[in-house]
Amino acid sequence: MAVFRREAGADLRDGSVVPEGDGEVPKDIKMAAYTHGQPSSLGDTKVRRPMIIKIIEKKFEYLRQEKTLNIYGTVAFGTTAGFSGMLANFIFRRCFQVKHDALKTYASLTTLPFLSTIVAYKLFVTDALYSGNISKENCVLRSSLTGIICGVLYPTALAFSKNGRLAVRYHTVPLPPKGRVLLYWIMRCQTEVKAMVIPLVFQMLFGVFNGLQHYAIFESILEKTVYED
Repeated sequence: MAVFRREAGADLRDGSVVPEGDGEVPKDIKMAAYTHGQPSSLGDTKVRRPMIIKIIEKKFEYLRQEKTLNIYGTVAFGTTAGFSGMLANFIFRRCFQVKHDALKTYASLTTLPFLSTIVAYKLFVTDALYSGNISKENCVLRSSLTGIICGVLYPTALAFSKNGRLAVRYHTVPLPPKGRVLLYWIMRCQTEVKAMVIPLVFQMLFGVFNGLQHYAIFESILEKTVYED
């Protein structure tokens, strides 16, 4: 009997089986239980990574579309301001009977209103939309004011100044009397300046349209981005 018990104990030790009385759990069972209780971090990472990449790609696509549309609208706005400058230069050159430096005046009257409109629109409309501190009505108002000031008033004043100096330099028109210089030039050009009402109305309407379109595009892209998140 002692020999039998000794052999049984040896068999148990060889088989790596722990008796129930000792209160220990086999290592294989412990490892299985620990693995089952752990969260599958590697699997979650594999699932989440394509979703995150897809969301980022969609955001970049939305921003690319919004940037393209914004560039087209702003460039078109600046182009109309450039044409307004060309019209103002033509009117004042004809009014002052100036025939000198035509290329120089037309180049400056086209380029400067174009650039000033783009810069002003970006500062007062585009950047304000990105900051989120602008309403729809405020966006339209800023856009129309940019068109009126940078697209009509600024080119008109610039054309008046440049061509007035050329008229004085080359004596193409009689010089004004002392003390009434500004009144003299205004009275001389008042008939021709009325033609600038056409670009004034056009720039105001185009500014309203551009502001509405820009705000709608920005709002739709913002809603899509929030929905994707």
